[in-house]
Amino acid sequence: MKNNFLQEMEDRGYLNQCTNLDKLAEIINKKSISGYIGFDCTASSLHVGSLLQIMILKLMQKYGHKPIILLGGGTTLIGDPSGKDSTRKILNQNEIKKNIISITKVFKKVLDTKNKKTAPIFVNNADWLNKLNYIQFLRDTGSHFTINKMLTFDSVKLRLDREQSLSYMEFNYMILQAYDFYQLFENNGCILQIGGSDQWGNIINGVDLIRRKSQKETYGLTSPLITLSSGAKMGKTEKGAIWLNAELLSPYDYWQFWRNTDDRDVKRFLKFFTEIEVSKIEKIFKEEKNINKLKILLANEATKILHGEIASKKAEQTAKDTFVSGGLGSELPEIKVKLDKIKSGVDIIEFVSENKILTSKNEVRRAILNKGLKINGNVINDVKMRLKLEDFKDKTLKLSYGKKKHFLIKII
Repeated sequence: MKNNFLQEMEDRGYLNQCTNLDKLAEIINKKSISGYIGFDCTASSLHVGSLLQIMILKLMQKYGHKPIILLGGGTTLIGDPSGKDSTRKILNQNEIKKNIISITKVFKKVLDTKNKKTAPIFVNNADWLNKLNYIQFLRDTGSHFTINKMLTFDSVKLRLDREQSLSYMEFNYMILQAYDFYQLFENNGCILQIGGSDQWGNIINGVDLIRRKSQKETYGLTSPLITLSSGAKMGKTEKGAIWLNAELLSPYDYWQFWRNTDDRDVKRFLKFFTEIEVSKIEKIFKEEKNINKLKILLANEATKILHGEIASKKAEQTAKDTFVSGGLGSELPEIKVKLDKIKSGVDIIEFVSENKILTSKNEVRRAILNKGLKINGNVINDVKMRLKLEDFKDKTLKLSYGKKKHFLIKII
């Protein structure tokens, strides 16, 4: 493979399948191209499961190509059945518009928006999907799809094999995604669609549709779906999803997520989620045998890309203050409590469960009995303990669960 962009895709482990890799490499060697990735807007933030796709867009820019970010204002009204056991919650258009505004912030932080040649283009497929005439769409586009072929794609086949219902609304999703690619090809000169490996069938449909309607060749490329060495799903933790928007997950918690990476995943994630050159990563692993230092490197670099270098350094310092010196880290998650409430005393079990530090009162009780809860580094021994004013220093105390969960409780 002679093309630098595709070569680095392969070196970093981003490349899974491509409809015609040799031909795509030949074209990219001659000119810059536009390629797109679609993101449905089912929440106010993307989570870390979408980060690999964003890193691919960033890599496109590195080699002089123009990324197109398709925000699915139209397709989110339907819901992608790929990898789902049931129909997604249906959102209204106002909810989707708010989500689009919030999600766009992350792309503008991670991608270069200043270089006119490679600055990302943001499009919303509601601009064309919401205007479709159903009968005309069936004649012009639906006629190019066969039920026989649609039933063979994993997004449909797996649901049917498990005897889980698939609505006609969801069944149409793949046609709408193919039509998106056609629209971007016609209006933006986009010749490449990129997605996760679960999108392979949908991407092929788009390539086929353009070939049938325009007699032109376009290309589809997928990245692997990420699974952890532990078998857990990427980005899912006991606290919930690892969100990319700082309003939903603090830079410190984001840093901690990467710092707690399984030893077996560190090298792979340095290639996936940092901009450190692959050859340098290989060299670092030969020279540095302390896996914890490599985890800190991963956490620093991944956090820097999303939240900036200052936030990354603050998160690292907070971790040092908290775990090494036993102090109060300034960037720890905060829980605020009113002075009047503290004066009368707060039941520790109720406080911990109400603030979702642990999920239930029984779990809090077990943690105390197992000496797993601490205040300012001191073990809580009494399940009937109440937080009192004298527990606070300068209106602040540190509440810890185990070795990795720490919170600042502040009086307001």
